Amino acid sequence: MSAAPDLRRARRNVTVLLIAQAVLGAQLSMIFIVGGLTGQMLSPNPCIATLPLSMLVLGSALSARPLAGFMAQYGRRAGFLLASLLAALGAALSSYAVMAGNFWLFTFSTLLIGVYMSAQGFFRFAATDCAPPEFQSRAISWVLAGGLVAAFTGPILVRLTAEMTAVPFLATYATIIGLNLLAPLIFAFLDIPKPEPRASDAPRGRSLGALLRDPRIAVAVICAMVSYALMNLVMTSAPLAIVGCGFHTSDAANIVSGHVVAMFAPSFFTGHLIARFGTTRIVMLGLAILAAAGAVALSGVDLAHFYGAMILLGLGWNFGFIGATSMLTRAYRPEERERVQGLNDAAVFGGVFLASLSSGGLMNCSGGTPREGWSAVNLAMLPFLVLAGAALLWLALRPRETLR
Repeated sequence: MSAAPDLRRARRNVTVLLIAQAVLGAQLSMIFIVGGLTGQMLSPNPCIATLPLSMLVLGSALSARPLAGFMAQYGRRAGFLLASLLAALGAALSSYAVMAGNFWLFTFSTLLIGVYMSAQGFFRFAATDCAPPEFQSRAISWVLAGGLVAAFTGPILVRLTAEMTAVPFLATYATIIGLNLLAPLIFAFLDIPKPEPRASDAPRGRSLGALLRDPRIAVAVICAMVSYALMNLVMTSAPLAIVGCGFHTSDAANIVSGHVVAMFAPSFFTGHLIARFGTTRIVMLGLAILAAAGAVALSGVDLAHFYGAMILLGLGWNFGFIGATSMLTRAYRPEERERVQGLNDAAVFGGVFLASLSSGGLMNCSGGTPREGWSAVNLAMLPFLVLAGAALLWLALRPRETLR
């Protein structure tokens, strides 16, 4: 954006985006709790029970670059409102699909809700639009901290609504419609100027190929994609594993709540840690914690194991994803901002889509019992953690003058 950085304006926007993350973001934790269970209830084949959640992520991946272009032309507020409108429409279709018992309509409806998921991913970038450079890492962290509220409200709303009607989860999706209708009230206070039309002689920045060849951008994208995709891979299957191992839906909601708290609670100080220790060390710490989450999950299927694994999964995501995002914001020029942000989120959510798509098959169709399926899900993390760790180490060992 073209406006000069202003700390007061930046703090106002961070507050608005934090509220949006807290209120509107509750719908994502709600969907991840009930989406797989709803899919299992409606699906003709258990191997595709998590397909609706995969379509949620695919909707986010497909809309990332178009949404970035839309906001570059019409502004952040317009993009966020459009995404919330489409999510409300998607939730309305979900409600109808649940009533009609139509798995394929339900699957399509989550594709529309995925546009909001994409928009929420841009909250962290919007927080830096008017922020001075020294405030940007903290702005990203504070906005993501709004997810801490959603970690409590989402599961609470699920517990209140899941069995409110004769048709399970119908009231849950109706509640998601209402959340999205609050968007115009929240974003009315957002103060990010529309970008000025680009002059014909203005710098255009590097080509897409040149951007991808920049080691800092490439490694930041890889680490963000691995952190988010592996978190989603495990989180998508977790409710199915918890219920499949004999526990109740309310247990799954409580465990996912603890997971989401762990995802966002560290955001109050992640920015300070990045400023002190640097992005590379924080991302490496995130990858190590993700590996620890897999180890705990493989060690047993008691409630304590589920809680421990999912809390570690959330912590690992926080350090890995926020660290990679901060790394990325330091690697591109101002004129490349929208292009790199759209490219990054398309890659990230493309990876998350593949992880989500694989999750149901690994969980339901790779073993004879829920425990075997849960083990397969967590073992699948290993090669990708090795890839991201190797990329990060390669970047750290490059001559220092090539880094920022």
